Amino acid sequence: MKIAILDCFNGISGDMTVAAFLDAGLSLQALKKELKKLDLNGYKVTAKKVMRGSLSGTKFDVLINKKSHYHMSYNRIADIINRSRLDAGIKKLSFSIFDKLAAAEAKVHNIRKDKVCFHEIGDLDSIIDIVATAAAVRHLGIEKFYCLNLKLGKGSVRVAHGEIPLPAPATMEMLRGKPVSFSDAEHELVTPTGAAILSTLVEDFNSRPDIKTDKIGYGAGAFDAPAAPNLLRIIIGEAQSKGLAQDEICVVESNIDDMSPVHYEYLMERLFENGALDVYLTPVYMKKTRPAVVLTVLAHERSRAALINLIMRETTTSGVRFYRAERRKLDRAIKVVKTKYGPIRVKINTGPGIKTASPEYDDCRRAAKKTGAPLKDVIEAAKQKLC
Repeated sequence: MKIAILDCFNGISGDMTVAAFLDAGLSLQALKKELKKLDLNGYKVTAKKVMRGSLSGTKFDVLINKKSHYHMSYNRIADIINRSRLDAGIKKLSFSIFDKLAAAEAKVHNIRKDKVCFHEIGDLDSIIDIVATAAAVRHLGIEKFYCLNLKLGKGSVRVAHGEIPLPAPATMEMLRGKPVSFSDAEHELVTPTGAAILSTLVEDFNSRPDIKTDKIGYGAGAFDAPAAPNLLRIIIGEAQSKGLAQDEICVVESNIDDMSPVHYEYLMERLFENGALDVYLTPVYMKKTRPAVVLTVLAHERSRAALINLIMRETTTSGVRFYRAERRKLDRAIKVVKTKYGPIRVKINTGPGIKTASPEYDDCRRAAKKTGAPLKDVIEAAKQKLC
């Protein structure tokens, strides 16, 4: 699997992200070709080598003829992306990043998402940065992102809404639940666009993966900071499995003693729809020997807030508890095998000296009902195809 590590030792912005990709080998010509598929004009993009402190990197710039013309709304940006000739995968990722921005801006300004007008982050250069980032991910074939050393600045900055504290409220909203540290730098280290890119691309902010390094790039920011080089480093390569895979998840729990059992099936469906990795119920006895259930939900940190809100709305509980947990796990892949009963998906788990296979129950059940064959025969047929 090709992975990338975003080393944000001095922050991240949209232009720094694109620049890091270019410094790591992305073709500027290929990027320009992708950007021409957008219905936008009045700009050009450039890239050049610069020094930041004692280190060199690439600086990416979007030069705009009529910048004031490009203050766009969320709906206008979505329309531009949807009507473009971009590949479907690039469209989807570009829109996902903008959607993160819109949701954060809507929350901090207490307005509906479709009423958001982006001002600074709706300028043409931010649109180009985001679409260029999505195109870079596709062109370089990166399947998973990690983030290290995410640092935030302090102070304040003047924007269209007036003077606001740093980190910007929308930036903080998008980084909610993510591990960060605060720098003494009196300027913006992580921009809203940078935060949107991180919160969309990165699933794991805690692990330090083993990697066989292929490419390394440094994306330069606009100014040359005296204390630390104003660079974003990206490390690209193949993930190495020296042992069991590892990551961090969030465990959310609640004790419930006064809810009808028939409600749990619907609750579990809704939890899975909102990002739960697993949900289970454990019967317990509480004080005064009252029978109760411990509801346990496993999820990525990014899904925690939505799941807690759902539990509060859909159950009779008055509170939940949550904590982070480390996992060690086998690598998982899905393979479709052709049997005389039809195609069956099989989950294949691998690790050091370990390989297991498990046919997907729903596929086997569906095939058994369709053909009239015994379920056990369908399962065995799928297993035989892997021998």
